[in-house]
Amino acid sequence: MNASTHASGSQLVPRVTVVVLTRNHVRQTVDTVARLMALPEHPNVIVADNGSSDTTVSLLASLFPQLRIVQGLRDLGMTGFNRAVALAHTDYVACCDDSTWFAPGALARATQLLDAHPRIAVISACVADEAEREIHPACQMLSATSPGGNGLPGPALVNFMAGACIFRASVLSELHRYEERLSHGGAEELVALDLLAAGHLIVYCEGALAHREPLYRWFTRAQHCTLARNSAWVAWMRLPLRDALAATGRALAVFARQRSLGPAGFAMLRGAFWALRRRHVVPPHVVQLTRQVRRAEHHVRIGVPAMAEKYDRSGQSAW
Repeated sequence: MNASTHASGSQLVPRVTVVVLTRNHVRQTVDTVARLMALPEHPNVIVADNGSSDTTVSLLASLFPQLRIVQGLRDLGMTGFNRAVALAHTDYVACCDDSTWFAPGALARATQLLDAHPRIAVISACVADEAEREIHPACQMLSATSPGGNGLPGPALVNFMAGACIFRASVLSELHRYEERLSHGGAEELVALDLLAAGHLIVYCEGALAHREPLYRWFTRAQHCTLARNSAWVAWMRLPLRDALAATGRALAVFARQRSLGPAGFAMLRGAFWALRRRHVVPPHVVQLTRQVRRAEHHVRIGVPAMAEKYDRSGQSAW
């Protein structure tokens, strides 16, 4: 028996459920599910399907009769995680997409850390290619720009990688789920700020290793604009005026670079009224942490050009 299971009678009951988000990626999803089910931690696995029109659902059901599949009727983006996570009945929930899988022992390590540190709500995993020769640029940024300290097992974060993380299920159920209007970028930013405001911690952990193929992808023009717009909306919902204005300025700069200043700017303005109705500024210590990380990101991008080239200028990594 390891940290990721506990005994119930004569059976070992998993303490971790892995939720896999997918849409029309049948080959990758089958491969990822097979890898997860072969893990020594024997986690429960749930597939959250975002309205696939290929054979993803039927083939998974045929190959893995014990697998639980939550089907959506359309592409829900990150909010596709919501229903599946609500069905998990374990202490912890790990989330990944159909091209990402946790390495053997990673879930056990995450479970040990969450058991030992009750204030940690989320562990953001270290993501690398299968050969572990290259680390995802977002992870490099997280480890380089986030403060450590106070006996934590890794740097304290103001955000996390939604496609490679392990949640404390009880904390996740207390807070609202991923916001549908931010479903294609930025939903994790809002959740992260709310977690920090409630007194929880987010930590980056190299020992919680996840593999991804391909390691990163390049964003389309529309995706660049969506990420920047949503990040501005989150700032208007949770950060002081100074920070909200700065996020708006960064978004407008992205729109201009992507030659979409008019349409994207209008969409951001229209959604700003929705965001302002949900405005609740986080406590000063959270604001200070976000500013500290933002300043550090600026210096890291200047000092490490190769990393900056792989890191989207809107402030999001090409995940």
